[in-house]
Amino acid sequence: QVQSVESGGGLVQPGGSLRLSCAASRFTSDYYSIGWFRQAPGKEREGVSCISASDGSTSYADSVKGRFIISRDNAGDTVYLQMSGLKPEDTAIYYCATDMCYPGMGFFSSAYTWGQGTQVTVSS
Repeated sequence: QVQSVESGGGLVQPGGSLRLSCAASRFTSDYYSIGWFRQAPGKEREGVSCISASDGSTSYADSVKGRFIISRDNAGDTVYLQMSGLKPEDTAIYYCATDMCYPGMGFFSSAYTWGQGTQVTVSS
């Protein structure tokens, strides 16, 4: 069984917090960005946040601004998505991906082989 690069999902109450992790060290090719995306049941996948591999610049979807923070460890091995003030509408499978976004340029819709993702459920 292939181990997912994403982890940290779970069930949380509205207003709660979760921190997702993306094991960037498992990506075998060089990349210029890592993005977090999510897909809710019956909806299209959407971009959530993006971080540049070179300078650490970041960007966020309007729906998560002020609530989510993307970051990376010093070695660049792990990219995190700290989620606070979670809402039921944040419920989705969350994925990380390389080179599917760039801060200031938005999220791209290119073909991509997505991983398994990690489930986030916000419910009371």
